[in-house]
This record gives sequence, structure tokens and C-alpha cells, in this order.
Amino acid sequence: MGRYAHLAYTDSVRLVQEEQGSAAAVARALRQGSDPETLSDADTAFIESRDGFYLASVSETGWPYVQFRGGPPGFVHVLDERTLGFADVRGNRQYITTGNVRADGRVALFLMDYPERARLKIFGRAETLSLTEDPALTERLCAVRTDGRPERLMIIRVEGTNWNCHQHITPRYSAVELEVALGPLRDRLTALEEENARLRARLTG
Repeated sequence: MGRYAHLAYTDSVRLVQEEQGSAAAVARALRQGSDPETLSDADTAFIESRDGFYLASVSETGWPYVQFRGGPPGFVHVLDERTLGFADVRGNRQYITTGNVRADGRVALFLMDYPERARLKIFGRAETLSLTEDPALTERLCAVRTDGRPERLMIIRVEGTNWNCHQHITPRYSAVELEVALGPLRDRLTALEEENARLRARLTG
């Protein structure tokens, strides 16, 4: 997380770290260098398995804006070791994120795995492309995408990454995750009910 630390640990942040006694511990990350970081195989697998993430952008007036982006696993495509992309579909038509990115491409992503209590944070620089600008890329990003009408492509160049502490992440489960977890229990319950029915039949036969 060298580059991530160089971006996140501003002078004011370092001052608070000094005040709170964590400066020496977090300084190790600053010694890792400030070159843009690349996505590891573990990063890639995690990103492509997510069915949603939080995307933060910043306006010309300095106000942050956070939006949730969801879709089937794989709707966020890892294009290479430093680039993410997804097809941006029509939503409530406020276009706050799109407008913010047009003025200032700096973004932050939070990708969560609530059942496993894992969190990957990414700093990046985003840009939007029209659907006709690169037909091959549009076809690739629309192969797995969120339901709805695609309006543009969102491309994010990764600057820094950080796997964050799992502390305080409350486990939560989607309907699909619950189905996977409860499937074996339901199968076992069905088998036990069938066995119970057979035993009752023997007793009453």
C-alpha cells in the first residue's frame, strides 16, 4: 500500500497520527515507495467476485459524493493490472458521479465481502468513454454488466490499494449467499423428513 499511503497520509493526517501514537507504525507504508500500484491475482479475483461496490468522487466545490454500483459478479472488469472498467447504466439521471468525474477524475472505491469480513480500498483516476468510442471495449464491458440501459463506459486507472482491517465489519449475506449457505441444511432436513416418514410407515404398517 505504498502509493495508497502516500495519497492518504497527508500532512494533517500525519499530524493526527503523531498525536495518537501511530506515526511510527504507519510510516512503514510510506517507505514502500510512491509508484502507482498494480493489482495482484488476489485483488483481481476479489474484484471480479463482487456484486457491488461503493464509489466516491469529489465535486468542483470540494464536496465528496458516494454512490453504490451493483450488478452480477464480474460486472467490474479487470482490464489489466492497473485498469478497471464497467458499463455505466442509466439510473436516477442525476449524473452526479459522472459530472464529478468529468471535472476531477480522482475516485475512491470500497469493495466489500461482508460474509468474510474483507474490504479492499482503491484510489484511482476515472474517466468516461462513449459507447461508440471503442466498440471492442464496449462489447467486453457489456458482456457482463448491470441490468439496464448502458449509457457510457467508466474506466478507472488504479493508483493505490489497501486491504483494510476486518474489525467492526458486521457479517451480512445476500440472498444468493444465503441460498448457498442454507442449501446443505435444507437438503439434510429433507433427507431427515423422508427418513422420518419411512420410519412412521414401518410403525403403522
